[in-house]
Amino acid sequence: MIKIGALVSGGGTNLQAIMDSINRGEINGKIVSVVSNKADAYALERAAKNGIETAVIKLKDYPDRKAYTEGLIEHFKEKQVDLIVLCGFMIILDPSFDRAFPNMVMNIHPALIPSFCGKGFYGLHVHEAALKKGVKVTGATVHFADGICDNGPIILQKAVEVRDDDTPETLQKRVMEEAEWKIFPQAVALFADGKIKVENGIVRILK
Repeated sequence: MIKIGALVSGGGTNLQAIMDSINRGEINGKIVSVVSNKADAYALERAAKNGIETAVIKLKDYPDRKAYTEGLIEHFKEKQVDLIVLCGFMIILDPSFDRAFPNMVMNIHPALIPSFCGKGFYGLHVHEAALKKGVKVTGATVHFADGICDNGPIILQKAVEVRDDDTPETLQKRVMEEAEWKIFPQAVALFADGKIKVENGIVRILK
């Protein structure tokens, strides 16, 4: 059974999807620590309701981003985590974080990378850009973080149809329901079962 850490900033719907999957016995793992940069993040309440230890570690309590990153590294090293999931964590950490946990930090992005990703593409901005471009399909991507925003080896992707009457809000909701909440727990389950292998920056799913 693997030990999982989580970083959150907001509502934590993807965290909830992972917790639900663990509770159903679909993931051979246990979340040992949920950390937020915001004390009022609802994700912390979700974790507490599941009996999971939480912590608030704020950027402003550190002299700079590098020191903040080192504080998070130390926290998760102490917890001896095998995997860290980024569930709507809104701070770009120093690249040293991903170097400290190579192919152990998993992120979910609400688009089909390499489309609509990178600096400035988060939250509704992603879906606004997809609609402005007029794409017919969008979706979500789970990938390993590698120190570059929305980069790193792609683990799973799932496509979602874009409808003519979509707004950024309706598209965001459908991408979450049809893609994010499904493939993030699936990727964690694959990792827990030792079925993910990274070769030359490409993920291979082992049978």
